[in-house]
Formats: sequence, structure tokens, C-alpha cells
Amino acid sequence: MIIMDERINVRQEFFRKLIHFTTVLIVFSYIYLGKQVTLYLLAALLILFIESEYLRIEWNVTLPFVQGTFRKKERHRLAGHIFFIIGSIISISIFDMDIAIAAILMTTFGDSAAAIFGRKFGKRWIPHLKDKSIEGCFAELVVNLVIGYLILDSVIVILVMASIATIVETLVEKLDDNLLIQVFAGFHGQVVVWALAVFGG
Repeated sequence: MIIMDERINVRQEFFRKLIHFTTVLIVFSYIYLGKQVTLYLLAALLILFIESEYLRIEWNVTLPFVQGTFRKKERHRLAGHIFFIIGSIISISIFDMDIAIAAILMTTFGDSAAAIFGRKFGKRWIPHLKDKSIEGCFAELVVNLVIGYLILDSVIVILVMASIATIVETLVEKLDDNLLIQVFAGFHGQVVVWALAVFGG
């Protein structure tokens, strides 16, 4: 039986990830409105969210609808969506379109699968890692592989990006994985693409 605190955590995590799912709009914007327009929109959103974070953190202003979605470690520091937007700006600016889209979606859906599936079905916890289960990691890897299969052409790039995204989400504790998953997975995926182009893979 799941105790009440666990039910609350699962519910909060679900609503938190539901908010994150709206980030797929970034992908649609990139595809249909283009790179430059999307970067302008993301920059505008980043400024707006930083201002709201200033009010929340510095002035203790209660933000409607989203106040309960902040994790304990985010109560007095910038929340994950700030780092997600920064990561998206970096990804779209630097990486190929398919690499950037895969990195963004892996960050959103892979991380969500790990959090929700791990909290709900996690039984075997990874030693020395806080709140990380084998079940959650496996769920994330599967989701990341599916995303890669749907978007990317190279099996090697798919495996590299999916694996790195899963490893980063699993191991990172002090920094924000919303930024690191995109940057690390996208960078290494892009390097593999360049290497395959140079060496004729």
C-alpha cells in the first residue's frame, strides 16, 4: 500500500511534469515558425519567468496555479523551467534541428518517465543515489530510445543520446538536470553526427 505522503508526491510530480509537457510547444514552434522566431519567443519567456522568479524568491509572492509544483530545493532558488528554457536556447542555437528536438523531448519525457514511474513502481533503489530506482532509470531509457527512434536517423546517435540523457538524469543531484540533459545529450549526439560525416559512417 502506498502511504499518503507517497500519493501526494506522485500527484505533485504528475502535475509538475504536466506543466513540463507544455514544452513540446517549443518543438512545434521550431518546426513551423523557424529557428529565429523560436529563439525570440524563448528569450521573451525567459525574461518573463526570471521576473516571476524574482518576485517569488525575493519578495515571497505566491504564484497562482504553480506554487505547489516547486520542489523543496527550489523554494529559494531558480526553478527548473528557467534552466529548461536556457537549455532549449542553447540546443536550438547550436545543434542540428533533429538533435535539438531530440534533446528537448528526452529532457521532458525521459525525465518525466523516470520521476513518475520510479515513484510509482520503484522497488530496487540504486545505492548512494537519492530517490533513484532501477525501474525509473529503465523507464527513462526506453522512452529516450523511442524518442530517438522517431526523430533521429542514426542508431549510434540514438544510443548515445538516450544513454547520456539517462545517465545525466540519474547521476546529477546538485545541478539542474533540465539544463544538463539537453546540453550533454545534444552535444555528444552532435559530435557523433560530425564524426560520422567526417569518417563516412
